[in-house]
Amino acid sequence: MTFSWSEELEALGWRALVVVATGSHDPYLAPFVGSGRVGASLFLATDDGEARLGYLSPMEREEAALSGLPLLSPEVLDVGRHAAASDSQGELWARLLSTALESAGIEPPARIGITGLFPAGAVREICERLEVAGWTVRAGDSAVERLRKRKRDDETAEITRVAGSVAQAFRTVARRLVGARPERNGAAGQSLFDVEGMLTVGRLRREIAGVFAAEGLEQPLRNIVAPGGDGAVPHNVGNDASPIRTGETLIVDLFPKGRLFADLTRTFCLDPVPADVVRASSDVAAALVLAESSARPGVAAWTLQQQVCRLLGERGWPTPISHPGTTRGYVHGLGHGVGYDLHELPIFAEEAAESDGVLEDGDILTLEPGLYDPEAGWAVRLEDLYRVTPSGVARLVDLPRELDPRAVLDSG
Repeated sequence: MTFSWSEELEALGWRALVVVATGSHDPYLAPFVGSGRVGASLFLATDDGEARLGYLSPMEREEAALSGLPLLSPEVLDVGRHAAASDSQGELWARLLSTALESAGIEPPARIGITGLFPAGAVREICERLEVAGWTVRAGDSAVERLRKRKRDDETAEITRVAGSVAQAFRTVARRLVGARPERNGAAGQSLFDVEGMLTVGRLRREIAGVFAAEGLEQPLRNIVAPGGDGAVPHNVGNDASPIRTGETLIVDLFPKGRLFADLTRTFCLDPVPADVVRASSDVAAALVLAESSARPGVAAWTLQQQVCRLLGERGWPTPISHPGTTRGYVHGLGHGVGYDLHELPIFAEEAAESDGVLEDGDILTLEPGLYDPEAGWAVRLEDLYRVTPSGVARLVDLPRELDPRAVLDSG
């Protein structure tokens, strides 16, 4: 691990940081345990620079060892005795944490940080019991979020791998779109058909899932395949029964997870393409190029949002700055960090402009401008994935941005 725990904890004024997790999938635990897959567990980093992984089941000893960390075994944690003496999950974990901390030479009234996606009621009880026992407990969420902001090389490689599978899924969608035919050529609003029948959102979603399954990826947050008016509401995931039609925009926003997430969006539209959609596609592409050219270490993500709002505003579109709460035009933030969570630091918000929203070398983030018209029933959004470098940003996947799916298909 490349984390300097003594320096990190000294800066916080803590003796230790503890992550309490139901499993290694927890995004607050995952950055520290590598490829090991364990269930109920705890991670302990202390101000002597050491980090340890505690696990509760002896059946997981080999998986725990894959973390490469010194281990706190069920015997060291005294799991059996504590379980017999505890009347609740919170009491059990308070006992386990006390044992883990004391085994590392950390005793009350030391100040410790605690985090992890554990049941809220149990976490509250854990903290209350530790404080009654004399510990000083602080929330550790933001500390871990900051630590995982700048990605290591292995983390970047994994996000890039997952993003490559997303690109392959886009080519699969493009292949289906190009191979389908409308009921009547040249007319807008015609449903598309191929040898298997009508092309629908559900069929595309199943094909996408097949690509990801073949690469060992999960879709814990599903995906967005949203035609026409559905896509014009940014977080509408799309109705599986909806047909794919000519002259109608199709938002495809895919965010699968391997060890980490990737997130990309493309918009397709088959002829005849409405004039407003052509204009919007050009403006969204220009906004994305502007954001790319301005992003570099030391720049606040909010500054990029302001620049994009200015550009789109000058081109006649409402934006969140010129028209707060608008549902037409540019209606959302420009992007977000990506990693163990789909949305993480850096934050593209004004209140974070001088803190968690400042870009740093090694950040992984998306840029995703979009334009929407719910009344007209169309949307255009482009989203690419980047690593921040000393000189700017580098795209992790090079995928065409045209509305015509043949461009994506040809890129493969």
